[in-house]
Amino acid sequence: MAPIASQAEGSGVYDEVEAVLRASRALLGVVARSVAEALESVTLPQFRVLVVLASSGPVPIGILAAKLGSVPSTFSRFLDRMQEAGLVTRQPSPDSRREVLIALQPRGAAIVEEATERRRLAIGEILEGLDRTERAAIVAAMDEFSAGARAPAPETLLILGL
Repeated sequence: MAPIASQAEGSGVYDEVEAVLRASRALLGVVARSVAEALESVTLPQFRVLVVLASSGPVPIGILAAKLGSVPSTFSRFLDRMQEAGLVTRQPSPDSRREVLIALQPRGAAIVEEATERRRLAIGEILEGLDRTERAAIVAAMDEFSAGARAPAPETLLILGL
């Protein structure tokens, strides 16, 4: 059997795939708009660092660099600029005097929280435009889709700063 994505145009499966693609573009639009304001004060690579730290807490510099696909020596200079901007801080590890942890500063946390809240509000506005039955159907469908897709690897989402 041919993969669903290669089904003939006009077939029921093709139309279903296209509907999901439209929905994914709509959600990506919400994500892009929610991050746009943050990107006025930080770069996308900086935002990616902030997102990792917001979700994981303080992280050793080597592990943080690896998560973001960067070389630790270059990454350290990058973090210097973020520290100077008041986004992150370096702190000694409680487990090893040789290890340095990178932690989120309140300004960096606020940037991530504001982007997340903008996304939450935008999705809420979309859902409010639907009646209760439509909202329930969408929520159930999204739960099913999420379960079927399984959680993406965090590295995959970091490309988009999520």
